[in-house]
Amino acid sequence: MTITCIIRYEIDPFQRDAFKKYAENWGRIIPRCGGHLVGYFLPHEGTSYVAWGLIAFESLAAYEAYRARLKADPEARENLEMARSKRIILREERNFIEVVDGTFGLPSKLAGVKESHAYTN
Repeated sequence: MTITCIIRYEIDPFQRDAFKKYAENWGRIIPRCGGHLVGYFLPHEGTSYVAWGLIAFESLAAYEAYRARLKADPEARENLEMARSKRIILREERNFIEVVDGTFGLPSKLAGVKESHAYTN
């Protein structure tokens, strides 16, 4: 993937479970519309009102095509409306980033650390 859209959400911390459901819904929608879902991330410790979503694309043109498909997708529209009506998301920022070669997805060199579980709770 060439670029990643990183979405920073300010969420209502009292609606953490509702945001989790919102994010889980994107797990079906985003791949269907052409995005490579890296993942959604909820606050675990520290700040309770910031969450992130990361979606990768081959190019900005691929992102634009994805956005058009997203707007036409009934489940995507329904998910957005649910978040709006419940006021789960207070603010949203989008930035486009690129990975620095040789720095992403490197496994831990420590003995006993499982690669697939290194970032789970």
